[in-house]
Amino acid sequence: MKEEVSKAVRVPKKDGEHIRRILIEHELLRTDLRIKKTKHDLIFPIVEGPSMIQSFPLITDTFELQTPIIESYKQIVQIPLELKAFLPTSFDIIGDILCIKIPKELIIYKKEIGDALLQTQKQVETVCSIEAVSGELRTHSVEVIAGIPKTQTIHTEYNIQIYVDVAETYFSPRLAGERHRIASAVQDNESIVDLFTGVAPFPLMIARYAHPKKIIAIDKNPVAVSLAKRNIAKSKVLDIIEVFEKDALDAASLLHSLGMSADRVLMNLPFDSFRFLPVAFYIMNTNAVIHLYEIIHEDDIDKRLVSISEKAQEAMVTINNMNVHKIKSYAPHEFYIGIDITAQKT
Repeated sequence: MKEEVSKAVRVPKKDGEHIRRILIEHELLRTDLRIKKTKHDLIFPIVEGPSMIQSFPLITDTFELQTPIIESYKQIVQIPLELKAFLPTSFDIIGDILCIKIPKELIIYKKEIGDALLQTQKQVETVCSIEAVSGELRTHSVEVIAGIPKTQTIHTEYNIQIYVDVAETYFSPRLAGERHRIASAVQDNESIVDLFTGVAPFPLMIARYAHPKKIIAIDKNPVAVSLAKRNIAKSKVLDIIEVFEKDALDAASLLHSLGMSADRVLMNLPFDSFRFLPVAFYIMNTNAVIHLYEIIHEDDIDKRLVSISEKAQEAMVTINNMNVHKIKSYAPHEFYIGIDITAQKT
C-alpha cells in the first residue's frame, strides 16, 4: 500500500460534507489521496499554498494513494486557472444532449469545456453551447462543441418519451416537476388548452397521469408542431390531444370552430405570456384555472398580480384566487414563476 505525506485539514464529521464541497469548489482537495476518518473527525488532504485554507486548522498527515475521483468537469477542464471562476455551475441535459451557456470570457475555450463535460457526464453524447431563448418561435442559438454533431434527441421524464430538437424548439427539463404537478391537479373530463405547447410536454404529462376530456395544443413553430404530433403518436394519446399550428391569438376562433371552451389554460411563454392573458380569459369556461408562467424580477411580482386583476376586470372576469410559486432561479433576483389563477366569468 503506497502512502504519501500531505498537508491536511481536520474537521468534525458533522461538518465534513460541507467542508469537502468547499475544498472541491476551490480546487484544494487532493483527490489522489484517500480521506482519513477518526472516531469524531475527517482529515482531508489538501494542496499547499492557497491563503484561504489558513482559516482551517492545518496539520500534516500520511495518506493512502488512490485513483482520483472526478466529481465535476471543473476538475479536469484545461483552461487557465484564473478563468475557472467563470465556469458555469449548471447546465441542462435533454436526452443525451447537454446544453450549457458559456460566458463570453470562456468562448475561446468552448471545445475544452465540451470535452471535459463529455468525460464527466457518461450519459451524454453531444455537448451544445446555447444562447438565451429568443424570437417568436422560442429557439436557441445552438452550436455543437463536442461529441456527436446532432441537435435531436429523445428525452424521458416520468416514463414519457419526448422527441426534442434543442436547436429548433423550446424545451426545459427543469419543468418536469411542474408538469407533473399540473397533471395531478387536473380533474376528470376537463377541456384543456395549451397556448404555447412546444413539443407538447404539458399535454403528454396530463394525458398520461390524468383523465382529461380533450387537450387542444397550439404552437406557431412548425418544427415544434411536427415533433408534438410525433410525441402524441408515440404516447398513443391521439384521441386525447389535438395539435394545431397556429398563433395563440387565433385560439378564440379555433375553439369556436371546435365548439368548446377551456376548463384549464396553460400559458408557458415566460417573457410574453401576460400579453396573451385576454385570450385566456376569452376562451375559458364559466369557471377555469389559468396557469401563467413568467420570468420576472422578484420586486415586480406583486405588480404583476395587480396587472392580472386589472386585465380580468376589463374582460369581466372575477379572480377568486392567485397562487404564486417560484419554480427556478433565472438570474440574480429573477425567477421563473408560475401563477395559478382561479377565475370565473361574471
